[in-house]
Amino acid sequence: MAVTGIAPGTALLLRWAGADPAGERAARARVADALRSAVPVPVPVPVPGAPPVTGPGPVRGAVVTTAARALDDLAAAPVRQVPAGGPRPVVLLLPGQGSQHHGMATGLYREEPVFRAAVDEVLGAWGAEGEAIRADWLGSAARPGIPIDDGRRAQPLLFAVDHGLGRLLLSWGVTPAEALGHSAGEVVAATLAGVFTVAEAVALVRGRVRAAARIPPGGMLAVAASADELGPYLSGQVAVAAVNAVRRTMLAGPRAELAVVAARLASDGVTLRPVPATTPFHSPAMEPAVAAAELAFDARPRPPRFPVRSGYTGRLLTAEEAGSARFWARQMADPVRFGPALTALLGAGDRLLVECGPGRVLSSLAVRQRAVRGGGSAVLSMLPGDRAERSGRAGHGDRSAVLETAAALWCEGHDLVLDGHRPGAGLPRGHRSPSPSS
Repeated sequence: MAVTGIAPGTALLLRWAGADPAGERAARARVADALRSAVPVPVPVPVPGAPPVTGPGPVRGAVVTTAARALDDLAAAPVRQVPAGGPRPVVLLLPGQGSQHHGMATGLYREEPVFRAAVDEVLGAWGAEGEAIRADWLGSAARPGIPIDDGRRAQPLLFAVDHGLGRLLLSWGVTPAEALGHSAGEVVAATLAGVFTVAEAVALVRGRVRAAARIPPGGMLAVAASADELGPYLSGQVAVAAVNAVRRTMLAGPRAELAVVAARLASDGVTLRPVPATTPFHSPAMEPAVAAAELAFDARPRPPRFPVRSGYTGRLLTAEEAGSARFWARQMADPVRFGPALTALLGAGDRLLVECGPGRVLSSLAVRQRAVRGGGSAVLSMLPGDRAERSGRAGHGDRSAVLETAAALWCEGHDLVLDGHRPGAGLPRGHRSPSPSS
């Protein structure tokens, strides 16, 4: 049954809570009544500036639906009991190059003001170059000024999208327990934590991108083998670029040398696939770029608002590392150890991992962790991953994925900051509830 006064295809996030099962049923009924009447949906948590109300209970429900199906989906939605010890702490996962794809997050950019403002802040700091990046990103994918897999385009745009998603999540009132970035995602993690300003982070990324642009073309391979198993295949400047999970390793190197290694692996029946990259990141071929990137570093790091775990060392980022030009420059040539870093992070207890980036690459790696396979920890992705989800009309795939993340956080027990009492309310701040049609 459709909601009165709202366009049928309008995406909605509905959520409610009660102190006990009876309270949950009553709260669900109030939401249904409000939807039928096209009046503001009851909001079960305090809204800034609004009169104080009783806080949400531990028996919760949420559903992401459309106006056409809202009442039916509301009635069928399952109930979740918040654990007695409280919700699992949230950890941000920020992906790096290899996660980009055409059209990523464009629907969210057009619909979500908090995300759009954060992206615009990043691209604005890039100046005229940022304007060209935005035009390519939002325009036709057929004729981009610079191919999206080129580091000059992928790195700035991924930084902007990751940062925008992270800022959106933080705007909901979520305080992360930690942040962990993969490769260039580590700069985003530090920026979200307040270690760098956006301007400082953009200068850091710009320096690395310009230094990398002078390196001869290369590439990267994802290989279903351990780093030890790949040792006999390495030659020339081809090296292990990343250890991402058990038997999930990346190789990188100059184009011709990498092609020889790939051919040998394929002939031996080893599963591999190219990673979208045209630069041999995290290999010895990047060494000439390190010195140039080091000279470009100009930041005055601040203490983080929440811990940042380095995907290179596996430890929490120290003040000395945060202020070291060498530390950030060497990341272009040093191998990423995301898998071991995530294992160490999850060793501290159960966590709710939220990937703030496109493609769900880090989510696919996180589900291989023993702590996640056993159900103690879980993974959420803020953007769609597969082609079917990416092709959602008018960006609804983006919006639905973001709302599903918010619904999961709510049911986990995180009390999101909400955006007003309007029809379809219950959307996290930044999501505008639909207005009744005339």
